[in-house]
Amino acid sequence: MKVAIITGASRGFGREIAKALVNEGWTVVIDARDASALEAAATDLRELAGSPERVRAIPGDVGDADHRHRLAEAAAELGGLDLLVNNASVLGPSPQPTLADYPLDVLADVYRVNTLAPVGLIQETLGALRSSSGVIVNVTSDAAIEGYEGWGGYGSSKAALEQASNVLAAEEPELAVYWFDPGDMRTQMHQEAFPGEDISDRPEPVTVVPSFLRLLERRPASGRYRGSEVAP
Repeated sequence: MKVAIITGASRGFGREIAKALVNEGWTVVIDARDASALEAAATDLRELAGSPERVRAIPGDVGDADHRHRLAEAAAELGGLDLLVNNASVLGPSPQPTLADYPLDVLADVYRVNTLAPVGLIQETLGALRSSSGVIVNVTSDAAIEGYEGWGGYGSSKAALEQASNVLAAEEPELAVYWFDPGDMRTQMHQEAFPGEDISDRPEPVTVVPSFLRLLERRPASGRYRGSEVAP
């Protein structure tokens, strides 16, 4: 039975990924900072799985080293690790400030969660992923490669994650390392990025999941992929 760790899985894209994998027979380790929201997601997943043992929910901040260690331990207890999905992210201030006014302590926290935490979790799980010739998916954004005004904090943190992914792919050729851009979605984070605006025209996260699954099925060369590029 395949095992996946999915961070930021209490809502949005992470939760939909977890549902899809459980539906395909995977065992999942999920996390989120909001314990009650995570437990609600876990309850739904366990019902879908038909077995509570196939869903391990661990609340906490992925930016915390002890929490990352607990995620890795949970996967090991379940038999190993085949897939790591670094999905958890923070936006930063809302509305987003320009770089000229961006508080550096807040920017450091954005990097802690969006860049350093994924690298830290990769370090914790790399041995298990090597053993399974596994897959790492770092969820990114077009803000990492485009110069959108007001997106300097979030965008640069994702750009750093993309380059870390790029280097990791060169250093770990036996693994599949993807930095996956799902595109704009109707999520809480996206709403926070555009406070007061109507984002109902954005697609629901569930509509991007088939592209994510297609990436796992095809297992192309490591690299950057947009959801639209691998759409079934």
